[in-house]
Amino acid sequence: MTSVLYDVPGPKAKRRNLAFSVVFFVLLALLLWWIWQVLDDKGQLEWALWKPFTTSEAWTTYLLPGLADTLKAAALAMVIALPLGAVLGIARMSDHRWVRVPAGAVVEFFRAIPVLLLMLFANEFFARSTDVTSEARPLYAVVTGLVLYNASVLAEVVRAGILSLPKGQSEAAQAIGLRKSQTMSSILLPQAVTVMLPAIVSQLVVIVKDTALGGVMLGFTELLNSRATLAANYANVIPSFIVVAVVFIALNFLLTSFASWLEGRLRRSRRGTGAVLGAEDVDDLNAAEVGGTFKTGADQ
Repeated sequence: MTSVLYDVPGPKAKRRNLAFSVVFFVLLALLLWWIWQVLDDKGQLEWALWKPFTTSEAWTTYLLPGLADTLKAAALAMVIALPLGAVLGIARMSDHRWVRVPAGAVVEFFRAIPVLLLMLFANEFFARSTDVTSEARPLYAVVTGLVLYNASVLAEVVRAGILSLPKGQSEAAQAIGLRKSQTMSSILLPQAVTVMLPAIVSQLVVIVKDTALGGVMLGFTELLNSRATLAANYANVIPSFIVVAVVFIALNFLLTSFASWLEGRLRRSRRGTGAVLGAEDVDDLNAAEVGGTFKTGADQ
């Protein structure tokens, strides 16, 4: 049996894939066992180093406040970067040169600068040119750097998502007399949302992780910075790194899981997904069409 994108593996390919899977899991188990042995030899698995994480003080005093600041900075950056990126991406596709060229220059400029450099520059700008207090300045700098960089990346995601749609969509809209703004808002963007969603979610995960740069370089009291204070008090550097890594993994897993659920819901709605139908979808449509034909014939 063959699909549009690949051939269904036969018996020989299935045995080969099974062998590769077994080898991979064996190597992964050996790697985890080696890491466990190294940590045990260095005394990093002693209960005294992990015990602080079973008490409320380590969480309420250090980790949870840091996590709250991480979520605050990430949420602000997402709320600002998403619409700004959409505007820049659409502006890059404008028919007017005076709109398209400046938007392209802004996107290419900020997309080419490391986000850490943008944070450092923003921190100096707020320190020397504004009345922002020293306590609030790290948050402002982190959010500004994240917004400038990620809005530029999201602009390219939006542009690529819209350009991936068939040109017939725009031509059909023009044929019925829709203006370009109406075509973009009513025809192209709704269809491109599902196409863009995986890339957008990946960039949102990057935003969450990049908040840690502000903690390292600007003293922003996010999760990683709070971990350093906790490790200094409890002398458990490696365990604290592991716990914070697990927190980041869980946080990003929740974000991607929600995005996967949302993407599936959008695809099931059958409204402007912009996606290629799979074999099962085509079978369902054919069955519905056949059923409708039989019903029409019976009615006649």
